[in-house]
Amino acid sequence: MLKNIQEWTLLLVIFGFTALLGNWAGYDIVPLVAIPGMIVLIAICLVGFILNKAIPIEFPSVAYIAIIGVLVSMPWMPGSDLIVAWTSEVQLLALATPILAYAGIAIGRSWTDFMQLGWKTLVVASLVLIGTFVGSALIAEVILRMQGII
Repeated sequence: MLKNIQEWTLLLVIFGFTALLGNWAGYDIVPLVAIPGMIVLIAICLVGFILNKAIPIEFPSVAYIAIIGVLVSMPWMPGSDLIVAWTSEVQLLALATPILAYAGIAIGRSWTDFMQLGWKTLVVASLVLIGTFVGSALIAEVILRMQGII
């Protein structure tokens, strides 16, 4: 269990550092201002991972993380005003960028495994990606037209 905690901590710190750089580059939030929020987010994730391994119930770690995040940010929780202030300095898209980059690398590493699933999987995946793109474009078009932007 200790080895897992060390690995999780290392990965979360690397992820946090990358997200801080993205936060700075994309949103002009200086890393020193966002570090307390990133530490809180890393701690919440780490506790969620630990609870997932410690409690013998089939419950995803992301659910533990979400519950902990909600609880520590509730107004009646001591220190919640600080936690909310700190974490509001970390933008969501700055967090999503390293996750998506990691997912892309993971898919790239297992491309041969993906191709072994057969041509039907490639067709379905392509249609899903195209459908998601077209659907998003249509929704954006409708919303922007309703707002009179285009």
